Amino acid sequence: MSLEAPLPVMPGQRLARGVARGLRQFDFVSVEEMVPTPGLRVDLMALGPKGEIWVIECKSSRADFRADQKWQGYLEWCDRFFWAVDADFPTEILPQGSGLIMADAYGAEIIRMAPPSPLAAARRKVMLQKFARHAALRLQGFRDPGVSAFSSV
Repeated sequence: MSLEAPLPVMPGQRLARGVARGLRQFDFVSVEEMVPTPGLRVDLMALGPKGEIWVIECKSSRADFRADQKWQGYLEWCDRFFWAVDADFPTEILPQGSGLIMADAYGAEIIRMAPPSPLAAARRKVMLQKFARHAALRLQGFRDPGVSAFSSV
């Protein structure tokens, strides 16, 4: 048994937790750090009750937002795209054609609904399978921490 202290929770991870909690009221479930395709990793991917897929990028500061050069690549992997920020974030710098979620570590509220951009059926099937595998591997990692759960994601 390892006696190492857990790594500290980063600001973006706290936002992701709050967003995941907030989306449960809409019957969405979510996974963190999902890889839709090699080279891209979204902060939070949420799956709705009708199979809709939302991508949420959590930004803890202006610098964090400015450093993100890949976010537009996420648009083709979801039905709706959102930014999640805290109350102190300068929301005027966020692109208007995307959704906005105000969050903290304990909850979230959708401030601006993202415009829909429905996935093609074949891409949706791929993303649902990736979502399911990612979630199952995460669960397996919690059940059996000695096994590298993320080696085949």
